[in-house]
Amino acid sequence: MPLTPEAMAASAAAAVAAGATDVHVHPKTPCGRDTLSPRVLAETLTVMRSRVPVPVGVTTGAWAEPDPAARLDRIRGWTVLPDHASVNWHEPGAEEIAAALLDLGVGVEAGIWSGTDGARRFASSRLGPRVLRVLAEVTDTDPATAVASARELLSDLGSAHGRPVLLHGEDGGAWPVLRLAGRLGLATRVGLEDVLTLPDGRRARSNAELVAAGLAEYGR
Repeated sequence: MPLTPEAMAASAAAAVAAGATDVHVHPKTPCGRDTLSPRVLAETLTVMRSRVPVPVGVTTGAWAEPDPAARLDRIRGWTVLPDHASVNWHEPGAEEIAAALLDLGVGVEAGIWSGTDGARRFASSRLGPRVLRVLAEVTDTDPATAVASARELLSDLGSAHGRPVLLHGEDGGAWPVLRLAGRLGLATRVGLEDVLTLPDGRRARSNAELVAAGLAEYGR
């Protein structure tokens, strides 16, 4: 798992060479913890953009900064801005975080997780029509039921304010959901954040290997 800005940039460059058209990254402290630190974000994005020509997005997950007010202060202090950032709509302070990002000119990926009230909250959000896309995340990791959970999540999203939907799963559900996204003509993603094994069960050696496998599996 790449942890330093240089390692992340090298991994991203290899993934783009394998066919990725967008990058989602979690800037980290030296001890490997996700962070929203303006200093770490600036360093990570600067190195990343020196290596990849595609849009680069970051997380704003509550695990990186649990306090919504502190999270908002961190984001408002960013000096180097990502192209987009994911905001998990079920987390406290999501609307305020999304509004701050939009004010900064940063695209917002509305993270809607299955098994949460995120879809309901997003449906009534005044910011819904302004987001870059919806990041529909299927948290069901059972390969036997993940596709049904994905379809249920998409049904809960409805029109999604007319915004594009990126559908993806995780762990055991990652590959079945990726194939469903292909059949439905939806964008998708794959990487070490989501799954550590290839479709045949072998351990993935890199993000690039997962991207290459994802392109082969898409739509199957």
